[in-house]
Amino acid sequence: MDFFAQIIINGILLGAIYALISIGLNLIFGVIKIVNFAHGEFLMIGMYLTFLLFSQSGIDPYLSIPIVFVLLFVLGILIHKIILQPLLGKAEFNILLTTAGLGIVFQNLALMFFKSDYRVIQTSYSAAKIELFGTLVSVSRLGAFIVAILAAVILYFVLMKTRIGMDIRAVSQDPEAAVLMGINDKKIFTITFGLGVGLVGIAAAIITPIYYIFPTVGESFSTISFIVVVLGGLGSFHGALIGGFIIGIVEAIGGIISSAEWARVFSLLIFLFILFVRPSGIMGKNARV
Repeated sequence: MDFFAQIIINGILLGAIYALISIGLNLIFGVIKIVNFAHGEFLMIGMYLTFLLFSQSGIDPYLSIPIVFVLLFVLGILIHKIILQPLLGKAEFNILLTTAGLGIVFQNLALMFFKSDYRVIQTSYSAAKIELFGTLVSVSRLGAFIVAILAAVILYFVLMKTRIGMDIRAVSQDPEAAVLMGINDKKIFTITFGLGVGLVGIAAAIITPIYYIFPTVGESFSTISFIVVVLGGLGSFHGALIGGFIIGIVEAIGGIISSAEWARVFSLLIFLFILFVRPSGIMGKNARV
């Protein structure tokens, strides 16, 4: 029983990380209706920023969260205003190619500045474990879980209780009606893209004590994000959370049964099965931000 509890707890902790990474991607799609193929590379940039803050200034990864969030938020706003906004309303394929191209550019810039070496952040709690419900849990993963849940709760509050959040939801549900009501849709698109990129910056900061940092680290997380987003339901906040936890638990169980590689295969099989049963994803066709 303790062994089973250990697997489930590890899966839940991993799932929260996957969910936070995916929420930003889902938010961007739910409001702007574009697929950001550079999502994983924004995560990579956030990880390198966290590494630089730690190595150059001694700032703990968790203390660097506000800094990384703001920097990624500003980067997202600039990318959207300068590169993506002029493409809105034109062929969707242009935006897909542009975001994919941005990902390649970011990867190569990382290779230029940091080479292909693996970087790691070693903190006093990196290898520490505590007992939780009779099982040993990594302090780094538990901290990442807590921050991920807090970030999701704060985002939900912003979307539901603030003026900017209501504007975002209005644009998501009916852009034309929102414009007629006096909402500046271009401003909302820009803020949403910045917010989506900022959220992945938070995820980047909390996973740096757990994962290696290298120029292509975002690729695997990008794949998982797309799986989680489609599994939960495109544009659904709750769907991203549910999908993240499902994939996290499946990978935890698969990793124990076989290996990390087969765990990813199990995730894809579960993903395909759920889509076969419910093509629109877990939260259905009427999902809204």
